[in-house]
Amino acid sequence: MPQVPQRLDASAVRAWCGFALRALGRAREEIDAINVYPVADGDTGTNLYLTVESATAAVEAVFAGHAALAGGKEAPGGPEALDGREALDGHEAVTGQVVSPGRVPEGPALADAVHAMAHGALIGARGNSGTILAQLLRGMAQVLAADSDATHTDGQGLRLALRRAADSARQAVVHPVEGTVLTVASAAADAASGAEGDCGAVARAAYEGARAALAATPGQLAVLERAGVVDAGGRGLVAVLGALVETFTGEAPAAAAVPVLAGHARVGADSGATGLHARVDAAVTEPLGELGEVGECADGTPAPEEGGPAFEVIYLLEAEDAAVARLRDRLDALGDSLVVVGGDGLWNVHVHVDDAGAAVEAGVEAGRPYRIRITHFGLDDAHTTGAGSRPVRERVERAVVAVVPGEGLAGLYAEAGATTVLARPGEPPASGELVEAVRRAHAREVVLLPNDAELRHTAAAAAEQARTEGVRVALIPTRSAVQGIAALAVHEPGRRFDEDVVAMTSAAGATRYAEVEVAERQSWTMAGICQAGDILGLIEGDVAVIGSDVTATAEAVLNRMLAAGGEMVTLVLGDEAPDTIAAHLESRVRESYLAVDTVVYRGGRQGALLLIGVE
Repeated sequence: MPQVPQRLDASAVRAWCGFALRALGRAREEIDAINVYPVADGDTGTNLYLTVESATAAVEAVFAGHAALAGGKEAPGGPEALDGREALDGHEAVTGQVVSPGRVPEGPALADAVHAMAHGALIGARGNSGTILAQLLRGMAQVLAADSDATHTDGQGLRLALRRAADSARQAVVHPVEGTVLTVASAAADAASGAEGDCGAVARAAYEGARAALAATPGQLAVLERAGVVDAGGRGLVAVLGALVETFTGEAPAAAAVPVLAGHARVGADSGATGLHARVDAAVTEPLGELGEVGECADGTPAPEEGGPAFEVIYLLEAEDAAVARLRDRLDALGDSLVVVGGDGLWNVHVHVDDAGAAVEAGVEAGRPYRIRITHFGLDDAHTTGAGSRPVRERVERAVVAVVPGEGLAGLYAEAGATTVLARPGEPPASGELVEAVRRAHAREVVLLPNDAELRHTAAAAAEQARTEGVRVALIPTRSAVQGIAALAVHEPGRRFDEDVVAMTSAAGATRYAEVEVAERQSWTMAGICQAGDILGLIEGDVAVIGSDVTATAEAVLNRMLAAGGEMVTLVLGDEAPDTIAAHLESRVRESYLAVDTVVYRGGRQGALLLIGVE
């Protein structure tokens, strides 16, 4: 048995993320299957997995940055250690080292690691349970990062962190209800408060307290008792706390089946479930529904027997504390299932309303909302008419799923019929998010457009996962959103799948692409040395032009691309591009390339100042 840490430091945070991701990966379908409160949308496990995946990526970025500052030497562990999919053997397998007593591993500060974990969870939170989990991690970070110079904390620090986590999560839910993940979190904190000893003892006490509270949830919520299952969000939190035990002891707690009540649930061969996947009473929960982007509903508001708000609205919000307090009051008056988590100027807002526009306008008045997602439950949705009355939605024959870098392009792709995944600068989507989008498309055949060379392997993993679920997926390795636009322009759902894929692949391959962006630092490039603040023109991913003026640099790039010929120029403008650049480039094309057409789109906050495509 390798020695494992008995105190919480940055490496332990990293290990915890990895173990939690693996645990949720294994339990995801099981948790999805018991998601019956208040809407049987069947996506709690998936949403929790995606939230932890985002937290893990943020922690990995901190370790990578520390390694770069240290001269390129990788910090203990490695990026591959935390993918949550490989069978790991104790803490040594996760961190890549044996931690000796009294030795503090080299690496980031504890404060940096826990801040990254909490921030990653906040910006990547999916669904309501994921949002609450993000607030739990934020509460822990507030305690663990109080001393920015501390390299570690002990059992007492972990006890205080778990208490703050439970209290802050409960405060974030406007109308908390017992028998949910909030109850499980409070029980974990209570049990930890009475534990003596090191971090391992505290983590185990919290885990056992959470398990006992989870088993009691059917007696606290009638809908759980009728279905014969425990709360899905609470089940996910137990998995995360089990990962914390594994971090400090090197041993994962014995996996337990989902508790079900006799006479109310069918498990195993009779229900068509496999392993621990519980299929609950059809009279209460069938159909389980599709795995949607944010279909899971709040843990804090009882579901009405009849009626309910028609829309779910979620967005990230940049706003001051005072404005958020007013926002809570206004949204509480507009609808239900209200949860607002975050702080320090960044918040994640979730609410169910009949007037989605009013909910977004309230966010605009409070600050700057973005990543706005509005889901219409539909007339026959379980949320509006009761869980048992929603018909199974028929699959469409074919769909396109595309990653897009800005809100403007997301709207453009959506108008063309594509299901989109938004990739903000510095926040590439994870494979689980792409799989979720494929499920949301609800098609027998899916064409996947990653629109980024760096996302090719991520998209390939997502495609492979979707194929195991019976979806026929074709991955077209588009390296830019403008190549995706070209592919989407020739997409014809009515023709044979293979023929459609060939036509789309050909259109994408015939489109050369470029970007105009601002250099972040001094660097060697194929065009020479650039300084921070220089304007870079990249063609096919390589720097071809270095300039000081955005419009002039863009014109130089466009001339180089059109020198090889072309019939159509596509310009996608970022929010920070000069207002006159589109008109200037269009005029330049008309004057010098008579047979070439130009089309201009607004991309929004897409990272690059300008995207250029030449077909």
